[in-house]
Amino acid sequence: MAQDRSKLSVQPAAEPAPTIRGAFLWVLKSLALLRESWVGMAGVALVAFWVLAALFAPLAAPFDPLEIMQPFAKPGTEWKEGGTFWLGTDHIGRDILSRILWGSRTVLIYAPLATVCAYTVGIAMGLLAGYRRGWWDTVLSRIGDIILSFPVLVLYIIVIATVGASGLNIVVAITFASAPGIMRIVRGLVLDLRNRDYVSAAQTRGEGDWFVMLVEILPNARGPLIVDACLRLGYVVITIAVLGFLGLGLPPPTPDWGTMVSEARPLALAFPYMVVFPCIAISSLILGFNLMADGLREISLRD
Repeated sequence: MAQDRSKLSVQPAAEPAPTIRGAFLWVLKSLALLRESWVGMAGVALVAFWVLAALFAPLAAPFDPLEIMQPFAKPGTEWKEGGTFWLGTDHIGRDILSRILWGSRTVLIYAPLATVCAYTVGIAMGLLAGYRRGWWDTVLSRIGDIILSFPVLVLYIIVIATVGASGLNIVVAITFASAPGIMRIVRGLVLDLRNRDYVSAAQTRGEGDWFVMLVEILPNARGPLIVDACLRLGYVVITIAVLGFLGLGLPPPTPDWGTMVSEARPLALAFPYMVVFPCIAISSLILGFNLMADGLREISLRD
């Protein structure tokens, strides 16, 4: 029996424009379709593991992530006061497993938040540039070109060094650096969709520009944007880890994977587990988001 798959690409002109509610239902259907891709399911499994770890960190963590106990304990060491350091402890005696579990909360709060903010700004810029054209397109495209001309890491360092290191400022820095790239993607999609029949019908009905852009055009551009969002989530996880490694992430003693790697770096040869386990956590979450994107792209190519 042929399966009814939703398209992950730009919709054809003959198809009526979906509503925002329809776009949300499409996202749920797309996640369900990942069952047809083992690559996508592997990505969902990895991401789901870390989501559950973040949700149940207070229950799963064997110790308080900030509690100083036994420094340099190797993995599997039993603590004299009860409990086991399954992944060992760091140089000041904090349990590595507990800090990784609590650190997943940090990543899974700020990475999606920063991505959503970047997409909100980038989509608004891309819709205006692609739909209204003229000076809107010229001004917004030049602003995007100027920002994209700087190395991304330099932008992050400049922004955070200027406004200070905090969770909110990390979101601001990522939004500032990522929005222009998203704007380019949205602009290209809008240029293709703005001349479709359902857009002309909405204009004939006298609908406003924002109604046309948000209700008629944006839901039809959802496929490529969702695939890009999965990839971008992985990039943001890398960014948060790099900023923590450089000392520009969340202020200590907040559990942060990048900070854990940075603190253990001088001791990596003597105590490699202090570096390896946080690196595995970072890599596995990034891999999960990338595999999800590959799964969505694979389903798109089948249709």
